[in-house]
Amino acid sequence: MKPLVVALFLAVAALPAQAEPETFTIDPNHTFPTFEYTHFGVSVQRGRFGKTTGKVTVDTAAKTGTVEAVIDATTVEAGPARLAEHLRSADFFDVAKHPTAVFKGSGFTFDGDKVKSVAGELTILGVTKPVTLTAVAFNCGQNPQKKRICGGDFATTIKRSDFGMSKFVPAVSDEVVLRIGVEAFKE
Repeated sequence: MKPLVVALFLAVAALPAQAEPETFTIDPNHTFPTFEYTHFGVSVQRGRFGKTTGKVTVDTAAKTGTVEAVIDATTVEAGPARLAEHLRSADFFDVAKHPTAVFKGSGFTFDGDKVKSVAGELTILGVTKPVTLTAVAFNCGQNPQKKRICGGDFATTIKRSDFGMSKFVPAVSDEVVLRIGVEAFKE
């Protein structure tokens, strides 16, 4: 019987180790959602949000994950202070009533160990709609303090009117490209 026990032990030891889910904290110093829209159909205008927080859990073995990213809409920037103030007003983000936008996702797709997209729900102005963020880039590594980090650039296109933000359409385009450049460190 001993040879059988040893053989079973060796067979189990030879199996690949199962990856454990990893939980990451979004780094607010290196995560900046941006948006792009057209103005009067002649130029692309860009803005960004200065603060994002949240958590990401990824299980590369099971090919699953979850994410919750909270974007502080009060930190919107778009060039001149006057424009940023207008974007914070009830005409656009209405930050007095809706100071955050939130993305919650659990529909991860992978290419090997790399995240390729995340399907979930985006909430802006209290309206929640399904969106899929597609990875333009995704990588993991270590920072100088030897802490595991993962990050990437994710993008989607939304219609702002779907979220109740229709002021000035079509002079300010209804379609908006949303990009989230994100870095997160392992807890």
